Amino acid sequence: MRYALLICSDESAQAAAGPDEIAAMMAAYDAFGAEMGARGVLQSGERLRPTTDATTVRVVGGELVVSDGPFAETKEQMGGFYIVDCKDLDEAIEIASKIPAAQFGGLVEVRPIWDM
Repeated sequence: MRYALLICSDESAQAAAGPDEIAAMMAAYDAFGAEMGARGVLQSGERLRPTTDATTVRVVGGELVVSDGPFAETKEQMGGFYIVDCKDLDEAIEIASKIPAAQFGGLVEVRPIWDM
């Protein structure tokens, strides 16, 4: 089964991180990608630009409403994702626990993908 692992963290904490912290986190992400690639479960993954670059689109009463930024004010913002192919939810959770954001104060939402 395929799962989306949605990576959420506090953008302000990331912006306040020092060069050593950023280097350590990037090294951890590189190691995660190498390990999951070697396991054959990693299908894709992307880092997202910050919410300051986001645009929200709605249609209200037939009219297009476009606004800057995310649709909701939250402490944690989605900063990236991985798509993994796992044997079951337990394996997806185990993989999600290895994503550096889960260890650096963020969270990872594990969401099954509907095959259409």
